[in-house]
Amino acid sequence: MTRPNLRLLLGLILSSALLGGCERLGIPDFTKSSADAEADGKAIGSACRHAGRAIEDCYNLNPGAQRAAVFAGWREMNDYMAEKNIAEVEPKVAPPPPVTEEKPAAKPKHSADKKEKAPAAEEADKAEQPADSEAADAPAPRKRRHSAE
Repeated sequence: MTRPNLRLLLGLILSSALLGGCERLGIPDFTKSSADAEADGKAIGSACRHAGRAIEDCYNLNPGAQRAAVFAGWREMNDYMAEKNIAEVEPKVAPPPPVTEEKPAAKPKHSADKKEKAPAAEEADKAEQPADSEAADAPAPRKRRHSAE
C-alpha cells in the first residue's frame, strides 16, 4: 500500500472507532430513547389496567408518558386478563391528588381586616419574608442632583 492510502485507512478506522463510542460521550440516540419511552408507556398502561384504573385516570396520573403507548399497554393487559381470567388487584396506595395551579389568596380590601389579625400571625408573616427585608428597613440612598451646566 502507498503512504496516502495507509493514512486514509487509519483515519477511517480511527473515526469509526470514535463514532462507535458516542453513547459513552453522552450523545443520546433518538431511536433508543423513543423505544425506551414507548416501553415505559406500555408498562404504565398495563400496570394501570392490572390495578383496575380507567385509562383516563392513567393518563392523568402519568402526564409525561406517551398516550398511544399507555393505551397500547392498557389494551394488551386487558386482553391478557380477559383471556386468563385474572382479577384486578386493588392498589394499596391512594393515587396522588391531581396537580392544579393554586391562585394566591386575595388580600383583604379593608384596613379593619388587618386590625383583627392576631399578633402571632403577624410574626409568622414576618418570618416568611425573605432575608432582603432587613435591607428594606435601611434608609434609601440619597439621590444626586444633576446640575445644569
